[in-house]
Amino acid sequence: MGNSRIEQIIEEIEDYIDTCKGPLLGSGDKIIVNREKLEELLRELRMKTPEEIKRYQKVLANKEAILADAQKKAEAIVAQANLQNQELVNEHEIMQQAYDQAHRVVEMAASQAQEILDNATRDANEIRIGAIQYTDDKLAELQEMVQRLVDTSHVRYEAMINNFQDFYNEINSNRAELRPSEPEPEPEETKEEQE
Repeated sequence: MGNSRIEQIIEEIEDYIDTCKGPLLGSGDKIIVNREKLEELLRELRMKTPEEIKRYQKVLANKEAILADAQKKAEAIVAQANLQNQELVNEHEIMQQAYDQAHRVVEMAASQAQEILDNATRDANEIRIGAIQYTDDKLAELQEMVQRLVDTSHVRYEAMINNFQDFYNEINSNRAELRPSEPEPEPEETKEEQE
């Protein structure tokens, strides 16, 4: 059947992550991602998920068509047995043999039809459950990946702000050393700190 579009999108996300570069001074397990690119891939994944479910529903419909064909064949066997039984009605012994044979054929056809029905129902349920579980697993992986990206971005942002604050304090200290007679100005709070 080949890879589904969902699998292809997930592979594209993984390939995209492999191409992302890390921060210049950051650790090796951190990367910088293009938010629009990642959101575009996630949007397509959400849109393709219903298509995958429709594809599995089509497989189920094919199973039902196979079952309907098997039931028609069983009815044809029973009809043929009944026809043979009518042709042999004048001979009691032969008629009894035909009846027994027709009865066995009907039982065999019913058994085969039930087996096909059971197999088709089981396969359809397995396909449906597998499709839902597979999609949920992949979405859970993406959710975890995005959460890691969010957490990593938050830590990097805080580290950057702290670096700027340290740099600001160092500049302020250098200015104070240049003007020892003037009182050292109080550092101004950033808008984010005031809020």
